[in-house]
Amino acid sequence: MLNRLFFNNKQVMLNIKKNVILSFAFFIIVLSIISALIIEHIFKYQPCNLCIYERVPYFLSALLIIKIFFFKKYEKVIFLILFLIFVFSTLIAFYHFGIEQGFFNESLVCNVENQLNILSKEQLLEELNKKFVSCKDVAFRIFGLSLATINIIFSLILSFIFLGLFLNYGSNSTSQYK
Repeated sequence: MLNRLFFNNKQVMLNIKKNVILSFAFFIIVLSIISALIIEHIFKYQPCNLCIYERVPYFLSALLIIKIFFFKKYEKVIFLILFLIFVFSTLIAFYHFGIEQGFFNESLVCNVENQLNILSKEQLLEELNKKFVSCKDVAFRIFGLSLATINIIFSLILSFIFLGLFLNYGSNSTSQYK
């Protein structure tokens, strides 16, 4: 009986620790999304195409974490998916950083706006009046770091957090007490 009580307390503590880590990750993710939107809409810095694509993993992961908070099913699989999402996010951010530093050339991803299917002179004038942002131009910095660089750091941290949650999921439980 005492052993079962100890095990239940240990499980409760592990769940609390997991929830704290998950809440911290969710806070970073939501803060990142809100910061990007504030920089774009309040400070009026127009993002490049890669900046917009780099937001997708954050939105997707926020939804998955909300799913974990409300529905406890398939947590381990979702932790693996979140890990893979942030590995992908790190790669996109590194590619963007490489373009900013001149390691890579801008690709079609950065230049999607140049489409050849403009049909009328009004559409042509509208396209000419648009302000295009190059992926290699760093318009906004925080502590001297571009947002792509900060995204690399956050994505790496989050990928390690989710890898740890995946690898440690259920590792401290014993089937004897389930």
